[in-house]
Amino acid sequence: MKTTRLNWMLTLVFALLLFGSCNTDDGQLIPSPDDPLVSDETTQLIIEWNGIWLQQDRYSFGMRPNATARALAYIHLAAYETVVADITGFNSNTTRLENLTIDTSQRAESIDKNVALNTCYAAVMNHFMYNTSGDVEGEIDVFKTTKESALAENMSNELLLDSRQWGSYVADQVIAYSQTDVQAETQILEPQPLSYEPPVGEGFWTYSADPERALFPYWESVRTFVISSVETSSLPPLDYSEASNSEYFAQMSEVYTVNNAAKAEDNEDLWIAEFWSDDVEGLMMSPPGRQISIANQLIVQNDFSHDASLALLLKLGFALNDAAVSTWADKYNYMVMRPNVYIQEFIDADYETNLYRFINWPNPSFPSYPSGHSCFVSAAGGVFIDFFGNTINFTDRSHEGRTEFRGTPRQFNAITDMVEDAAFSRVPLGVHMRIDCAEGLRLGYEISDAVNNFDLSSN
Repeated sequence: MKTTRLNWMLTLVFALLLFGSCNTDDGQLIPSPDDPLVSDETTQLIIEWNGIWLQQDRYSFGMRPNATARALAYIHLAAYETVVADITGFNSNTTRLENLTIDTSQRAESIDKNVALNTCYAAVMNHFMYNTSGDVEGEIDVFKTTKESALAENMSNELLLDSRQWGSYVADQVIAYSQTDVQAETQILEPQPLSYEPPVGEGFWTYSADPERALFPYWESVRTFVISSVETSSLPPLDYSEASNSEYFAQMSEVYTVNNAAKAEDNEDLWIAEFWSDDVEGLMMSPPGRQISIANQLIVQNDFSHDASLALLLKLGFALNDAAVSTWADKYNYMVMRPNVYIQEFIDADYETNLYRFINWPNPSFPSYPSGHSCFVSAAGGVFIDFFGNTINFTDRSHEGRTEFRGTPRQFNAITDMVEDAAFSRVPLGVHMRIDCAEGLRLGYEISDAVNNFDLSSN
């Protein structure tokens, strides 16, 4: 890789620490590598690697949101396991997760946790972030090498090798553990399986062409870490109706009215809709990835220690993974059609969502109820509340400086306010009814409650 490419990548990483995703041509301030954003050196390393991951997420194709959420769970499990022996009060997950095996005798008596963590992150990100475009190809290995050079200055060769070995070993063990989930390993190879044909029923979701075929229709069978789709509760949607005086028609009419008003008036609803979209590969991070961007910013704002940061990210990864499994189980159980299909048939044949200008295909490739965005944000939000409290002066700068869509930062005084803002953004975007968002919100909080009760201190 050319030196100019390396310099660009390094400056971008440090911009990502603050903003999660950015366009360096927009003239925003880029912090200096010599001016750390947190006081804990290991935490600084963690947020730098999260910045690298966010770029991988934006330019990874065919993963979002399910395989992305799964990747986050394993990446942050590996990071946690690499360092847990040095963290007071926390224990390994080997006693809590069946088939996860980490032999601590493989760990040298003395290692440098930052070198080990740097090695581990590179290995697991390279493995779990597949189908990345040339825009980010090779950046993981370049950053790993560059960062290690700084970390290993004046370090003995023995300590360097032992630290690398431990990071590699933990990464390999976590990857091996992930591969015992045969369902997930099979499904990520064919996210839109030709074997699946949706059931036919009144008001059911279906596809109209191959690009719109069902995405991850069997995901309910994928491994969960804390709570399964069988264990989560599930509330059925409204009864389908085409009657103009029905509640179902009223919900669809709201989507139509709010979507069109946002577009015509270029109002706050359109800002909210585009700010939280995160639907478009190559343009934005994924919906689960957005929660990593927010976590990064909260870690910096609260100057978190590395042990708290690793615990937060582990639980966040578990929550996002389990949210994807339960949401997709319910989606393909209830089979609720997308608003634009209903609206075009019964309200306005020329209806277009506010997402349409960003995408190649007008209909998301999976059923509508419950909303995945809403479930991801509330599953994450519940974890954030457990770590930071609900009342917090926070400005989400994930898309600061972006001009392709409305990414102007939004400020929140409570995590719950931010969660609701994100969840119901799907209505003015035109892609979900209010009932979709409300159920996703409820389900996500149920999952976060279970994850918050997952005791990292127990044997």
